Amino acid sequence: MKNHHYKITIQWTGNQGTGTSGYRDYERSHTISVENKAVIEGSSDPAFRGDKTKHNPEEMFLSSLSSCHMLWYLHFCSEAGIIVTEYTDEATGIMAETASGSGHFTEVTLHPTVTVAEESMVEKAEQLHHKANEYCFIANSVNFPVKHIPVMLVKSKNH
Repeated sequence: MKNHHYKITIQWTGNQGTGTSGYRDYERSHTISVENKAVIEGSSDPAFRGDKTKHNPEEMFLSSLSSCHMLWYLHFCSEAGIIVTEYTDEATGIMAETASGSGHFTEVTLHPTVTVAEESMVEKAEQLHHKANEYCFIANSVNFPVKHIPVMLVKSKNH
């Protein structure tokens, strides 16, 4: 087995002068850094006193599942001779919060809208979503199923 190693830096930026002296006394703001890449501004979800203008861990988690699926999907389409001209996913997820305040995702559904170059590519292109799900590193790391509801379009002659 081949191992791949990843490293990120999280830095809390929400100290308002008194640290975590009280639940309401600090911001949940932080930065997510990877060497030689743009910094991502993060916070908690607004439901947990977070800044609604910054990315939260739940959104980043959903984004990881969606982008991993897309990258595998495009790879398999390329190998199969399917020409994808557009791809958009409006992924959704449900996180259940327990009475104790902990929680977990119970489901994620990807809603990819894929445009292919020719009508003859639609059936195989739709099938490749299953293969992409089987290979996605992130989907293989979660303890719930990742569902897919793809919409397949054919590029119009006018574009």
